[in-house]
Amino acid sequence: MGPRAIFALALLAAALACAVWAGSLPELAVSGHPGWKEKEFAGRTVYTPLPEEGLLLAESNGTASGLFFEQPVDLRRTPWLNWSWKVENVLNGVSEREKKGDDFPARIYVVAKGGLAFWKTRALSYVWASHEPVGSMWPNAFTANAHMIAVQSGPGRVNQLVMEKRNIREDWKLAFGEDIEELDALAIMTDTDNSGQRARAWYGQPRFSAE
Repeated sequence: MGPRAIFALALLAAALACAVWAGSLPELAVSGHPGWKEKEFAGRTVYTPLPEEGLLLAESNGTASGLFFEQPVDLRRTPWLNWSWKVENVLNGVSEREKKGDDFPARIYVVAKGGLAFWKTRALSYVWASHEPVGSMWPNAFTANAHMIAVQSGPGRVNQLVMEKRNIREDWKLAFGEDIEELDALAIMTDTDNSGQRARAWYGQPRFSAE
């Protein structure tokens, strides 16, 4: 996720409504993924709903685009993010802490707006890393306003659908040193624009929960 992505997220978050939402996310596997918005940054990653499997297929060929859902989430009530994902491959020879290696076969991230001060918008990105070990956390190569967390890494679980669960408030405090009570957007993205490689991934329905 380069500076264009961070800037776009900032603009999106600054325009959000104020009502706090704590329900279910719109279904990703529904044709056309209604309720989600698509944003291109460097070519188009193709997202194809697979209703029978309840998954969303993402295919990137040197491209970077994502799907965003914009609505505030009350983390005091629902601090846990749950999702599933699967990757067909990881990327070769990328250094994920550098700009030229800031590509991931799968990522899901959450965004907190900075209000009118959009440059204060922050994002936490959970990634399936190609090389960084599981549990690693680091500032995004393009901006310190985004932190990366390697939830899965490498080819060891390729082609396996993996269930994930993260406490966003706890991870946010580790990344940014502060508590957070509300989010403003959630996004998924499979991107390979910096490395020019190919990647395929599948995403299950993300949801927020109390525990």
